[in-house]
Amino acid sequence: MQKQNLKISNQSIADTFALFALLLELHNENEFKIRSYNAAIFKIEKIQDAISELSQEQIRKIAGIGKSITEKIIEIIETKTFQELENLLAQTPEGVLKMLKIKGLGAKRVRILWKEAHITSLEMLSQACERNQIAQIKGFGEKMQESIKNALLFVKLNSDKLLYADALPFAQMIQDYLSRNTDSQDIVIVGDFRRATEVIANLELLVRTENKNLLISCLDEVSFLEKDKKNSGVFVWRGCFKENKLPLDVHFAEKEDFYQKNFLLSSSAKHLAYQINGKTLLELASRRGFHSETEIYEQAGLPYLQPELREGFFEFNYTDTPSLIENADLKGTLHTHSTYSDGKDSLAAMAEAAKAFGFSYMGITDHSKSAYYANGLDEKRVAEQQKEIDELNAKNPTFRIFKGIEADILSNGDLDYDKEILKTFDFVVASIHSNLQMSESKATQRLIKAIENPFTTIIGHPTGRLLLRREGYPLHLPSIIDACAANRVALEINAHPLRLDLDWRWVWRALEKGVKIVINADAHDKEGYAYHQFGVLVARKAGLSKENCLNTLHTEELERYFRQRK
Repeated sequence: MQKQNLKISNQSIADTFALFALLLELHNENEFKIRSYNAAIFKIEKIQDAISELSQEQIRKIAGIGKSITEKIIEIIETKTFQELENLLAQTPEGVLKMLKIKGLGAKRVRILWKEAHITSLEMLSQACERNQIAQIKGFGEKMQESIKNALLFVKLNSDKLLYADALPFAQMIQDYLSRNTDSQDIVIVGDFRRATEVIANLELLVRTENKNLLISCLDEVSFLEKDKKNSGVFVWRGCFKENKLPLDVHFAEKEDFYQKNFLLSSSAKHLAYQINGKTLLELASRRGFHSETEIYEQAGLPYLQPELREGFFEFNYTDTPSLIENADLKGTLHTHSTYSDGKDSLAAMAEAAKAFGFSYMGITDHSKSAYYANGLDEKRVAEQQKEIDELNAKNPTFRIFKGIEADILSNGDLDYDKEILKTFDFVVASIHSNLQMSESKATQRLIKAIENPFTTIIGHPTGRLLLRREGYPLHLPSIIDACAANRVALEINAHPLRLDLDWRWVWRALEKGVKIVINADAHDKEGYAYHQFGVLVARKAGLSKENCLNTLHTEELERYFRQRK
């Protein structure tokens, strides 16, 4: 399957300049030059037209972008990079580039490590931490050294994994290829991917075939795969995708053992270890000849359990087949950004896209004033946005825009406006974006204070984690969940593939306490609504039904809910 030669996106152009600005800072270049590129990045992310489709003359007329940056934009469109960036990359050791990705370091500290401590790789950095050398460097200290050690360990543990969303196109690629090029009757994705785990360490397929040799030959010839000859055999083909080295296992099955293998390969070890009358599920599923996975559960006297649930965590509490939430159950979204703050598209465009996506309503939640880095709204701009919302709602009575805000939770737990402003919103998403290094006790009290604020409706991305990049800030989540239950505050599953926060294991705990869940894409552009599908997968793993999800309510029901909360 050949990749399409797509034109470069505005975001890719902005990302290229972001890397350049970071390298300028690393190499101690002129501060004014760095600021000019950061300003250009902000401008590019706001442009709604596809820059790559504009003529050179139109690009030169973009307001706020100077001649030099315009020339580099044209170069990026033509070559995906530009010479000055390539020059800086050539001057920067690969290990130093990796150090720039370490949480908490930043370009200035990396420059000190590189130029003064002569550290040029993650391995050298790790060794320096173990020898207590980093703590001795001026401006670092013991606390920073420990933070670096933890960040390096996190990177090491996750270096060979992909986000579910990033693995998705590769799963589809190999499945489509085999469907087109073999006569295999069934080709299904199994393993962690079928269970919709947040990150994927390896991709697994099960193929029903009567001719293994033909299938193996076909796999051997796939141009985008690399075979692991040593570990491949007559029952499984092993290899990886050349592009990212994501491991791939293709298991073979015959008609008699297809459903047995499908079940076994799609269930965790803990799920299979569950005992019924002295026998485990693994033992009960050991025979061949099943006609469906449902038949296996029937033999065990259990309701059919969808693959997402098969973690050995809580799924055996069900007495009937659970009714899990589906994408179609969502009636709207309640965490959305526009050009009023750091979004790419206008309020009207975001509303129109939400309607086209099939939603009946949208809650606009641009950033509050303390989020200066995200162009947060001061009180005057809040009033301007709310006026536009009223006008758009009057023009389109079949689609509702609810007035919301993503209010920063300040360090002391207060929300980012006074009472008179907060009461003008239909609802408030309260989120933490700054001061992430608090102790567990202080961070928990900070969040509980925000939960107890009578204007808080939803807690956004509760732990602040970024999958494969950083752990969440320390919180005592049982206390957070209890506070939400006591104050009728909903918890968000932030569906952005990097977040998927709150984690499904804690979503289940919240459901036990009667806390409402809301699935939001945190969309910063029109395309961002597609992220809802990943939030739904997380919700299904937690056993969420549509009855316990806030944004499955119809418009009038949600309006009533907000009114009663206020």
